[in-house]
Amino acid sequence: MKKFKVQKTYEEINEKIKRGDVVVVTAEEMIDIVKENGAENAAHEVDVVTTGTFAPMCSSGAFINFGHTKPPIKASQVTLNNVPAYGGIAAVDCYLGATQPCNDDPLNKAYPGEFNYGGGHVIQDLVAGKKLTLKATGYGTDCYPNRFAEKKVTLADLPMVTLCNPRNAYQNYNCAINTGKRTIYTYMGVLKPNISNANYCSAGQLSPLLNDPLFKTIGIGTRIFLGGGIGYVTFYGTQHNPEIERASNDTPMRPSGTLFVMGNLKQMSERWLVGISILGYGCSLSVGLGIPIPILNEKMAEYTSVSDEQLYTHIIDYCQENNQNTNNYGRISYAELRSGEITVDGKKVQTVPLSSMVRAREIADTLKQWIKNGSFLLGVPQETLPSDG
Repeated sequence: MKKFKVQKTYEEINEKIKRGDVVVVTAEEMIDIVKENGAENAAHEVDVVTTGTFAPMCSSGAFINFGHTKPPIKASQVTLNNVPAYGGIAAVDCYLGATQPCNDDPLNKAYPGEFNYGGGHVIQDLVAGKKLTLKATGYGTDCYPNRFAEKKVTLADLPMVTLCNPRNAYQNYNCAINTGKRTIYTYMGVLKPNISNANYCSAGQLSPLLNDPLFKTIGIGTRIFLGGGIGYVTFYGTQHNPEIERASNDTPMRPSGTLFVMGNLKQMSERWLVGISILGYGCSLSVGLGIPIPILNEKMAEYTSVSDEQLYTHIIDYCQENNQNTNNYGRISYAELRSGEITVDGKKVQTVPLSSMVRAREIADTLKQWIKNGSFLLGVPQETLPSDG
């Protein structure tokens, strides 16, 4: 095992946070610090680097306990504002998925469907303090005789609501194009025919998992910014795949790691949980998420100084009609993507981000202030996440 010249502990950094003399910078600020002073000196100087991302994260949702009715009900079917929630958990517990459309949505029958309201919109309405109509249907038992209940509820009326997102903060993702002859509607947005646009979705140099590519500090118990409140990494996310092609700086060049995260919805904000409608595809939820990365040694300083010029993804054709042997059109850096125009197959193509760098910066800055003012301590991971490093 390599011995580092700089060695800090979570406990030491948390003590500095409590004393008010911790040094915190954002991942973008860390780029210049390491460039000017080197990784070792930066590790001596900086204690924590903050990251952020704000983007659609479909694998999101909320566990909701809506309280016992009189007489009590064992709800097998639940809707909130006519959006179905899964009721097969317990009498008055349900899970509302962000991508669940409302019952009367025409879906793609009128193609492309607009998907104007779904689970993500319900979650945003809850954190905005709006009144929602909750309906519960049961089949009746001796201990739960009620067969139907309906009431108006706000977030404050619900005994417990936990944001529970099985797959968030994807560690890199594809740049999407369409080589076909017609417009297609995907989870990567609208892709125009004949490679007329290229959509991508990552905060790049601010992205949490690209600043700790081998999960040296991110694991079960890591405390994070989630939806405007405090949340936790509770496991690795679905589709977590760390064994992937990597650059020399250990960052993946394809979709890789993911996080399973949770937090108290009652602490969160409609600014950072936004229901969205993806034309022709479905509804979802844009999630604000940020992770503080402790600079335990010079290697972590090096990792957190990664820039868009050093981060790559692959250009993937999302057209399903061409039956090509390959749909990979090569790799591209995030610096090139953020320039607004790239060249694909000899053609100049406009690039379109699905994630917001403005919001990502705001998250990183907010988390930085929380740590500086002592209101946010680092969570010590009980177990780091699987990686190939």
